[in-house]
Amino acid sequence: MVKLKTGSLWFLAAFLFLSTVPTVAEVVEEVSLCEEFLLQGTPPQIPDIIVGRDIQNQNRYKPICQTYNDVRRFLTLYDTQNRIPVFSAYVYREDGKGTRYNKWKIEPQLENRGGNNMVNVERNGIYNNQAGDIDYRKNGLGFDRGHLFPSSHAFNQDDKISTFTLTNIVPQIKAFNGKSWGRMEICGGGSTTRQQQSQRQG
Repeated sequence: MVKLKTGSLWFLAAFLFLSTVPTVAEVVEEVSLCEEFLLQGTPPQIPDIIVGRDIQNQNRYKPICQTYNDVRRFLTLYDTQNRIPVFSAYVYREDGKGTRYNKWKIEPQLENRGGNNMVNVERNGIYNNQAGDIDYRKNGLGFDRGHLFPSSHAFNQDDKISTFTLTNIVPQIKAFNGKSWGRMEICGGGSTTRQQQSQRQG
């Protein structure tokens, strides 16, 4: 018979307990579970989608606390039927350092796969509850991937990487994404930065 020291028993008990604790899923039941990204913690009112704090059809609309490297970066309400985000909400903290990232990710929990948040998209993967890379590459309609939370508004490199999930993307005509929308992202970020600087000085 093997004798175990008391310290070893505590370690073993702690290990067994921690191995049974479920990991926190980032596809959550309520928008309020990611309220740190909402203005005054209040979700937007969207008829037939969000009334008060309640999602009207929880089978179709899924709140995602977009998480990368174990840090929540922003919130998306995702329509699994149309495979498109309804909105993404984030806290703007000025454009920080970092470079553009071009590897796209998906949210495996929308496909009932569990596991990590934000995994690399399979090049020809077809998903039941979210868009895939193939939806943009082979659509023949000239659609581009348009960010709702723009990479240019992200504060650091990990925040920028986190915006490259297809659950944060809407189809946009390439000319619109590259021109009008791009200018709006720059103007929106610039005016927010100026307002923040003014508040700090004021």
